[in-house]
Amino acid sequence: MRDKLDEQVKEFEAIIKPLDTSRILFLGTPQCEDSIYNKLRERGYNARIWTSEYPSEDLVVKNYDDDIAPFITNKITDESVGTTTEPTRFSDLDLEERKMSYGRTGYALQFMLNPRLSDADRYPLKINDLVITDIDTDLAPEKIIWSSDKDNENKDLPNVGLGGDRYHKPSKTIGDMIPYTGSVLSIDPSGRGKDETGYAVVKMLNGQLFVPQAGGLKGGYDEQTLKLLVNIAKDNKVNKIIIESNFGDGMFQELLKPILFTMYPCSVEEVRHSKQKELRIIDVLEPVLNQHKLIVDPSVVQHDFVDPSVVQHDYKSAQGYPIEHQAKYMLMYQLSRITKDKGSLIHDDRLDALSIAVAYWVEQMNQVVDNNISSRKQELLDKELTSFTDSFYKRTVKGRSKAMLWQ
Repeated sequence: MRDKLDEQVKEFEAIIKPLDTSRILFLGTPQCEDSIYNKLRERGYNARIWTSEYPSEDLVVKNYDDDIAPFITNKITDESVGTTTEPTRFSDLDLEERKMSYGRTGYALQFMLNPRLSDADRYPLKINDLVITDIDTDLAPEKIIWSSDKDNENKDLPNVGLGGDRYHKPSKTIGDMIPYTGSVLSIDPSGRGKDETGYAVVKMLNGQLFVPQAGGLKGGYDEQTLKLLVNIAKDNKVNKIIIESNFGDGMFQELLKPILFTMYPCSVEEVRHSKQKELRIIDVLEPVLNQHKLIVDPSVVQHDFVDPSVVQHDYKSAQGYPIEHQAKYMLMYQLSRITKDKGSLIHDDRLDALSIAVAYWVEQMNQVVDNNISSRKQELLDKELTSFTDSFYKRTVKGRSKAMLWQ
């Protein structure tokens, strides 16, 4: 309903007369971070926020994107922070009583107009925790460092996350480019209705997970969809294909095997889940995201292919759906909107496929990256020393043999 309302209010721009004095004013209180008031900023509207008490300067920058009205910011001092901005409406005592009545989160939402606190626990998976960088098919850096610094923001990608979400590039990489430990393709077969066949390729190296390709296909069990999935496996040189078997009772795997045999021989494994889907997805992805160990290729968010016969990725691949439903099919939308409530997402196929692939590597995620780098350097050093010792020994023995023959 919020998406539908967002489309309807665009009609205001067509109604007003093109005069210098014409303007549109929206007045209201946001109830969540996905509020239409926040989306209006992206469409060129200026925002002004009047809080019930003076916030600190750090809070202004962190939570309000400098949208606090000058009427308030001009009066912020060490003494004024935490006091009422409109004493004729609320005294300091009135505000304290409301803090006790509403609670910290409710007060921040209704009186400080800060929705981010209310959504912090509700939406546990954050786009901010991803690392966005180009991913090679065969090699990856031994260690990638994440940073939330503004200089590392990737502003070129379409952001369908919540208001405070940002894509971040790595601040730096450490070590050499070396081969991955392995690569898997997970598939969540399409069910009935408007479900997609979700897929995700996840590669692993030193406890870091790399996602070079992920998305959804409109087809289900048809041959074209199966061939597209096999080509994805082939292009990414995956070692194993993992299929969610809850729907179809193994039929998808049996239909896929003949095509695999002729196009790209690869092992196949089925997984079955009984745990509530939302809890399972969050339990798998949240720890990985919190540690910034999920590295995503920019093409997963937006792909540049224009050929409709080519598999397209998250943002562009959803453009064929009705405008009010497009976002719900996107992986980044699903990732940022999932909650622990059953049925919190209308469509979760792409996110479910990603969690299946990540879960496969969870057992190896306890590797310490720095230790692996040190161990690899030591192995290379030992190998070089052994080679040098063998070469020196051969030269010495050969020299002695000639000297003995001369004598």
